[in-house]
Formats: sequence, structure tokens, C-alpha cells
Amino acid sequence: VQLQACGGGLVQAGGPLRLSCAASGSISAYGMGWFRQAPGKEREFVAAITGNGGRTYYADSVKGRFTVSRDNAKNAVYLQMKSLKPEDTGVYYCAAALDSGSYYYRAMFTPTYDYWGQGTKVTVSS
Repeated sequence: VQLQACGGGLVQAGGPLRLSCAASGSISAYGMGWFRQAPGKEREFVAAITGNGGRTYYADSVKGRFTVSRDNAKNAVYLQMKSLKPEDTGVYYCAAALDSGSYYYRAMFTPTYDYWGQGTKVTVSS
């Protein structure tokens, strides 16, 4: 599965932004995660959604502000971000892992994922 994230850009603090992740094939069997990496920092978990979209999971830092969703018919996953803060700045990556049932309990860990997109840069100005 090849993944391509897009939708990043420059936005003022408090504003919204929507990221998209397009897959080259069917992703219905895959749990999908969003991660981000700020300059000089390690990649960190942001949000995840199970293969059928039935469960979602968020990092505490984005809970209530970000929403992850998916459209398996379009082979796409989305990250709707609102009330953005300067600390949300970073390169955002989407990733895919086979949803084996235990995916939800491993969704926040980078080694869980088999496929990664190239990343899209988000810059939030204060």
C-alpha cells in the first residue's frame, strides 16, 4: 500500500486545517494512524482509526480538537484539525497497519505500522 498525505500548509493559531491521506489500494483491512514530527523531536502519535472506522484513538494533546475519519470506498483517511496551536507544528504522516484485532491497543506505537506516507508539513503561526 502506498500512502500520500496532503493538505498541510501555513495557518494561524486557532484556525482549522484538514489533512488527507490517499492510498494506492484498498485500506479496509488496515488500521490507519496519523503521526507528526516537530523539528528536533521524535515522531509522535496523533490519532488512529480502526479498519472499519468503528474505533478512534487520540493523543491527549489533540483530543477534542482533532478528528480522524476514513472513507474506505475512496481509499482515504482524513484528519480534521481545529483550534490549532503553534505546538501542533510539524510534518504529519499517515501510516497503515493490518487491523488484526489487537491493532487498537498498539495504534500509538510507530513499529505497529507497515506503510508510511511521505508527510505533509503543517505550520501554525502564533
